[in-house]
Amino acid sequence: MATLREIELRLKSVRNIEKITKSMKMIASTKMVKAQRAMGSAKSYGVANEAIFKTATPNEPLKRKLFVVISSDKGLCGGVHSALSKLTRRALADPTSDIDPESPIVVIGDKAKAQLSRALPKNLILTVNQIGKDVPTFADAAGVADLILQTGAKYDTIVLVHNKFLSVISYEATMREVQPQPVLEKSDGFRKYDQEEDATSNLAQFTLANAIYSGLVEGHAAEISARRNAMDNASKNAGDMIGSLQMKYNRGRQAAITNELVDIITGASAL
Repeated sequence: MATLREIELRLKSVRNIEKITKSMKMIASTKMVKAQRAMGSAKSYGVANEAIFKTATPNEPLKRKLFVVISSDKGLCGGVHSALSKLTRRALADPTSDIDPESPIVVIGDKAKAQLSRALPKNLILTVNQIGKDVPTFADAAGVADLILQTGAKYDTIVLVHNKFLSVISYEATMREVQPQPVLEKSDGFRKYDQEEDATSNLAQFTLANAIYSGLVEGHAAEISARRNAMDNASKNAGDMIGSLQMKYNRGRQAAITNELVDIITGASAL
């Protein structure tokens, strides 16, 4: 059984942890408002992309996909990052799908990189970090899009894997397809019009940056809400642990005092 001194030290450490988790919850709550505001304005980028891709349906099956996994460098937010890694691994390992299992993967964020580098090291072609410390900007997304296009990887289509923000207490790992320049040029909707090659190329680059920006901002909001919930649960668990340890400490202290009283009374009666 633990001594009173050991229980007292444990109580002190758990109280310190509770202070940290409560502070992190307050910080996440403050950031949540900013993240939701940015997500609301960024959704217009995603809507614009959807309007374009409705008229750019591919005419043939696209087996080799470039997966762009959008996570971040920070943890302490539940299963936000592992959900993205699991979804990517399931998509590549699904025997019923026509996805090439050797499809290349681009990872944004160190957390998903650490998980996928163990499970699919041969598929990784590019990793990007230092994005998402604050609310992501379109410049961040455009920089990532440029890096992806510069890799020279061979793929038929691009699939973004990111967390979809549902509410302040829930999120969902989802996939969204972005069509590259060759698919846009061959689609029936685009072949109706005479277009310059540079125009289609610029449009493909812009829609990729748009999609990445939308995924970054929505994933950032999901991560902040998940961190807030995780810190709230951690604070509640720390409170429960403090109550349990305090009861053990009080019982041990009462037992020690009772034993001392018994010794005093026994000694007095002996006299």
